[in-house]
Amino acid sequence: MPEQNDAPKVRCELHLEFDSNESAEKVHRSVELDNQGYIVTRVDGRVIHAEIEADSLNSLLHTLDDFLACTGVADKIMAKKD
Repeated sequence: MPEQNDAPKVRCELHLEFDSNESAEKVHRSVELDNQGYIVTRVDGRVIHAEIEADSLNSLLHTLDDFLACTGVADKIMAKKD
C-alpha cells in the first residue's frame, strides 16, 4: 500500500515580470520570507520565477492566491515610493 507521501502533487509555475530589475528584486525580498516551505522563488532580471507544489488543488490555489496578493501589495507600495 503506497504511503501518503507518494500521493500525486499539484504544481504551478509563475513568471511575474516587472518594470525593472530593481523592482523585481525589491518585491522578491519583501515576500521571500513568507514563501519558505511553500514556494521556491528566484529573480532573473526583471522576472520573478515562482514554483509551487502542493498536495491538493485547493492547497495550491490558497498558496497561489496568498503569493499573488503579497506580491501585488509589495509592488503597489514600491510604486508609491517612486
